[in-house]
Amino acid sequence: MTRKEFSEKYGQILLPLVTPFDEKEEIDYKVYEDLIEYLIKNDLCDSLIVTGTTGEASLCTFDERVKLMETAVRVSAGRKPVIAGTGCASTKETVALTKKAEELGIDLCMVVCPFYNKPTQPGVYNHYKTIAESVGVNILLYNIPIFVGINIDAPTVHELAKIPNIIGIKDEAGINPTQVTDYFLATEDVNPEFVIFNGDDIMLLPTIVQGAMGIVSGGAHIFGHEIRAIMQAFAAGENEKAKELFVPLYRFCKSCGQNGRILPNSIMRPAIELVTGIKVGPARSPLAPITDEEKAVLVDVLKQVGKLS
Repeated sequence: MTRKEFSEKYGQILLPLVTPFDEKEEIDYKVYEDLIEYLIKNDLCDSLIVTGTTGEASLCTFDERVKLMETAVRVSAGRKPVIAGTGCASTKETVALTKKAEELGIDLCMVVCPFYNKPTQPGVYNHYKTIAESVGVNILLYNIPIFVGINIDAPTVHELAKIPNIIGIKDEAGINPTQVTDYFLATEDVNPEFVIFNGDDIMLLPTIVQGAMGIVSGGAHIFGHEIRAIMQAFAAGENEKAKELFVPLYRFCKSCGQNGRILPNSIMRPAIELVTGIKVGPARSPLAPITDEEKAVLVDVLKQVGKLS
């Protein structure tokens, strides 16, 4: 798949859906349907990602993840492409979940680097090679060392880019803001069409400057239109405008990281509820719910950036 073909099919804004929970921390599939309808109707993204980090995939069971995929495919009904997050801690389970996505007609899977086990780079390579050779879908590597504990190094991506159905990578760029460039340099000789996306809202501007083709953005639940305007302004050479449009998104992202929170869900979820009116519920344990003090800061920021009156 060429970069142009990827952009035409999946676009620039890939949105990882939050997974709604009720008061007993059970998935509320009806609210999930409502959220998908809202996002499609308001054109806040180009593609939908099921059970990514924002969807708290590591806190969901295998069967729950499959049912979320089924729901998204059915509700989107071809109006937006559905991408499945299928990464698990083990290669065996990742293969099984990716096969389930393929059975549902999903043709692109985003596979996070295996977590908890901290494999070596040869282990990472073997993991992805096994998955890619076990399925017919395309694979988007997902690098997020801040959560999984290891990085997918550029030489490893160089080797993985030789595998036909490993077509790109999403990089959570906060730890290494220039790694996007490392990935471009590492793959240009083996696959010049290798797709490279940013996966960190707060790093949107630094990465599109380096050539990132788009963003995987949890913040697009609220700031989808602004993210699109930022990328359009940059593409038009309107750098000052892009910077001005980026500041509200930046301030929102900073508010979601209060008190050292790494995964922003506990604060992002209330923000989604306040702006959209859709009750997605609190994050699943062990993520601690938002505090009164954090909510006060969040509400103030949302008001200042024009998302609440």
